Amino acid sequence: QVQLVESGGGLVQAGGSLRLSCAASGTIFSPKTMGWYRQAPGKHREWITTIIRGGSTNYTDSVRGRFTISRDNAKNTVYLQMNSLKPEDTAVYYCNADIQTSLWSAAAPYWGQGTQVTVSS
Repeated sequence: QVQLVESGGGLVQAGGSLRLSCAASGTIFSPKTMGWYRQAPGKHREWITTIIRGGSTNYTDSVRGRFTISRDNAKNTVYLQMNSLKPEDTAVYYCNADIQTSLWSAAAPYWGQGTQVTVSS
């Protein structure tokens, strides 16, 4: 059974930092694509950043320069280092990965359970 388990959320003051982690477990191949989304109250879930297995990254404009995504392929784990946090970064953060579980199946998207990040002003 494939699982994405997140950790690292919490409460921080504006200007502070947090680091999120998300580990993929189960009988899987190393995910090609891993990323992070977030959903603020009353808003749709939005994409934040993606990293592919080779290390290339993409960011949405609102977090570029403040957030850094990285991954440890040996541990099937993706990280999100969040610096210079703002109150508008408050949301539930979800990790996402496209995971292939066998040679005969296509990769499918999996989601973590979400972790709350709250930034106080």
